[in-house]
Amino acid sequence: MSESNESNEADEATTQAAAPGAVTPEPPEDFVKAAKAAPNHWLYLTDPTWRGEAPPPEFAVVGQWRSDENGEIVEWQANEDYVPSPGARGWPEPTDDVDRAVQLATTGYGPADDVTAALSKAELAMLVTADGRPVSASGNDGTAVVPVYTSARYLHRTGLGFERVRINDVLDRIPEGHNVCVNSSAPVSMVLIKDKLVAALAAVESAQAEEPPAEGAEEAPAVDDVDVAPNSARTDRADRDGDVQDGS
Repeated sequence: MSESNESNEADEATTQAAAPGAVTPEPPEDFVKAAKAAPNHWLYLTDPTWRGEAPPPEFAVVGQWRSDENGEIVEWQANEDYVPSPGARGWPEPTDDVDRAVQLATTGYGPADDVTAALSKAELAMLVTADGRPVSASGNDGTAVVPVYTSARYLHRTGLGFERVRINDVLDRIPEGHNVCVNSSAPVSMVLIKDKLVAALAAVESAQAEEPPAEGAEEAPAVDDVDVAPNSARTDRADRDGDVQDGS
């Protein structure tokens, strides 16, 4: 038997084994209709987070269905290089711009620079000791870090004292040899190397200084749902039940 005949028989066997309606996963109705209009085509399924008119990157393609000469979907091919987005992983909706940027950057659906840009505008909660020093903790890889939080949802899980600060305040007070850990109790957190963060923030601030202020722009909101007066010098304690209590 010739090599060409073997190839044809293999293709026929694949088509017969995957009769219409028997393909797994079952294609949505819009793909079934698209297959009717595009016989002998591969139809790509992209991650729902991906947006844009340009062809999606390989990591954002879940897989593809193939239509036969009759416009029937007869085959599914999964993409081994697919990387699920935050939503596809079942992570909760981000609590704020920093949380969103961290989720997207961690999964490859957004640039890491967006994390820095969001941090530059955010009001943070930094864990502190009874004498007001930043709390030292260990990251997942053993790196020494100072934890900061952008959301009361993640802050309240710690049950520790905190101060409301800006990211530059954190960098001014961070102990030698420490980096910054953002939202350590979130579904996904991020450790930022201090020296690289300082340089990235300087670049962001330089770019922002050259931009005219947006019409109707508002001050960045405080850590959500934390009832503490702005610019307060006191140290507060977030207990495990979600209440914020005066630590004095």
